Amino acid sequence: MKAVIAVASWLFAATATATNGVVQWDISKRHILNKLVRRAGATLEEVIKNEQTRGGYFATVKVGTPSQELTLQLDTGSSDVWVPSKSANVCAKRTSPTSSNSDGCNFGTFNAANSSTFAVVGQDAFSIAYVDGSRSSGDYFTDVFEIAGAKLNNLTMGLGRKTDIPYGLIGVGYALNEAIVAGTRSASSAYPNLPVEMVNEGLIKTNAYSLWLNDLDSSSGNVLFGGIDTAKYKGNLTRINIYKDPQTNAFTSFQVALTSVTAESTSGNDVLSSQQFPMPVVLDSGTTLSYLPIDLARQIWREAGAVYSPDIGMAVLPCRMANSKGHFTFQFAGPGGPKISVGMDELVLSINGGPAPSFSSGPYRGEDACSFGIQNFSSDPFLLGDTFLRSAYVVYDLVNNEIGIAPTDFNATASNIVAFESLGATIPLATTAPNQAQVTDTPASLTTPGFAAASGFSEGTGGRKNGAPLTRALDWSQGVLVGTLILFSLLF
Repeated sequence: MKAVIAVASWLFAATATATNGVVQWDISKRHILNKLVRRAGATLEEVIKNEQTRGGYFATVKVGTPSQELTLQLDTGSSDVWVPSKSANVCAKRTSPTSSNSDGCNFGTFNAANSSTFAVVGQDAFSIAYVDGSRSSGDYFTDVFEIAGAKLNNLTMGLGRKTDIPYGLIGVGYALNEAIVAGTRSASSAYPNLPVEMVNEGLIKTNAYSLWLNDLDSSSGNVLFGGIDTAKYKGNLTRINIYKDPQTNAFTSFQVALTSVTAESTSGNDVLSSQQFPMPVVLDSGTTLSYLPIDLARQIWREAGAVYSPDIGMAVLPCRMANSKGHFTFQFAGPGGPKISVGMDELVLSINGGPAPSFSSGPYRGEDACSFGIQNFSSDPFLLGDTFLRSAYVVYDLVNNEIGIAPTDFNATASNIVAFESLGATIPLATTAPNQAQVTDTPASLTTPGFAAASGFSEGTGGRKNGAPLTRALDWSQGVLVGTLILFSLLF
């Protein structure tokens, strides 16, 4: 494995309630250092090049009889639950040369021989590949699956017998996005995955759930299956359409239409432009950062004061910019559609989880360096990952193929859960975006923003003021040499 810049990611221990047609995972957070990868797709090759900073949201589960505890990554961008086998080579590696712990899979492993309810249903049928060369393969099996009190007696999962990834995933996407469907190229191969099986076993009434990640520094958040929590968002929920995969003409990912991005600060506002508007974006909790078209990403970087480092293949900026009062507003589904504002405190991330490296040259020389939460990508669909999702309360309705979205209420302490009434019921208390039927594939006309907001992003951060843009003198075609940012080896 290559060395990468590691980042403090989030590990969740979960508790749950399963009453009145809803299942809630209440999750608490602690810092860890580890390598994370996301599920592969043919269009994601360049994402992995830029995704030097990795993180994720995890939940603790129990599998088998008697139960075995593992911690798995929650991922709306994939659809299989899979676990690393105790016998996998990666799980036998020492965590460090001096460690007495011989288990390289620190988040837990599954020993099939110790479960009396384990049954193979697809020998050698599970195989998933990742764009950095990582992969996991083995069997599909059924067994008892429990997450904090909510129990499924016969869930189909993948068992990673051959894997170089030291943890598994909880995929909660469309069944047509399962690894076996990609392998067989047949929709008939799809099986009832976790959210479908929760409906089948009567835990929830419909295949839908809501996600509240809370803010970057929070100690709690939750995932609510079968309902919404009106105390976790501000204003009203708005329903927007999920779009089919144009290649398969089927619903396989949570792809919606992003129709505008605006930069706003004390010095002014800028409507940003892109050849890709209206652009397809996937709301994906399995991706730490967000990835937008190159033309739009460069405008955002200039507004925020971020600079691109060719050395590490990503945009970075001074850590002090987390105190900036500037923000970016994302609008979906055309005029009158929902808007989500994302502040700089959600977009400035530690590079390594420890002492920050510093810029060795350029306008930020001597300052602590952090990664920026919006990076560039060259082809659609583009990705809005955790750096966006923390600012939004998102409801995923896999039956009506709709997303409900509203600004999150950070650190809300109250709760008011409203369950979906029945299978196929629409998102409770949500209205439809009024003009989304008029959103077409016709590219928007390009205009060059005046970058009036740029200088305001630096106010209150201890940086340059008086309207001097932080990045105007930079040569974007060549990038900016950031210097000797410290590379950290992967920790297993």
